[in-house]
Amino acid sequence: MALAMPGSRNSRPYVILNAAMSLDGKIATYTGDSRMSSPSDLRRVHRLRASVDGIMVGMRTLLRDDPKLTVKFARGRKPHRIIVDSTAQTPLTSYVVRTAREIPTIVAVTSRAPKNRLEILERRGVKVFVCGKGPLVSVKILLQTLRKLGIRKILLEGGGALNWSMLSSGLVDEVSVAITPRILGGEKAVSLVEGKGRGLVRDGVKLKLLNTAKYGPDLVVRYKVLS
Repeated sequence: MALAMPGSRNSRPYVILNAAMSLDGKIATYTGDSRMSSPSDLRRVHRLRASVDGIMVGMRTLLRDDPKLTVKFARGRKPHRIIVDSTAQTPLTSYVVRTAREIPTIVAVTSRAPKNRLEILERRGVKVFVCGKGPLVSVKILLQTLRKLGIRKILLEGGGALNWSMLSSGLVDEVSVAITPRILGGEKAVSLVEGKGRGLVRDGVKLKLLNTAKYGPDLVVRYKVLS
């Protein structure tokens, strides 16, 4: 188990937030269904995965979807799978743990996570990094640690909470969103970003449009993060 040490902000990886959402900004329904992308957009996502060194998700996404976080349609690419899991609750039966010896898998926790749980994960082939002493993983420390491992570019495929944590901390460089032509609604449906949010519109995270493209019925918009 490695204790992560903070470094300079310039040492972190380049981060691309990627998601598929409905027109009203939902990335999953209130039942947890998140199958939004068209076949054409899925191929785009896997090409994007093949271009990065790591794919990052949070615990809610892991528990809801049990994702593989692998690359299809491109041979030889095995980006690191990075799970942000403050209390080390990643299920031992999850796909990422069951295949941790074949595909590099990292679980980021805090110092509050049970040590016996960390030892079990490490015995399964998972690399565990302690990132902070608070109730939640310090994403700043995590990114600095990943950069020291040689991870230069990350695809963030988080849920609303992790997406907001990264954006509000100034740790996202680019946002790529596929908008599916549906409206889902639902107070308990998961939005692209959640968390506390900004109190004023003028204080929101500012973006600059880079390009747009259609993939099947989906409209993909790509932005550079300005602040």
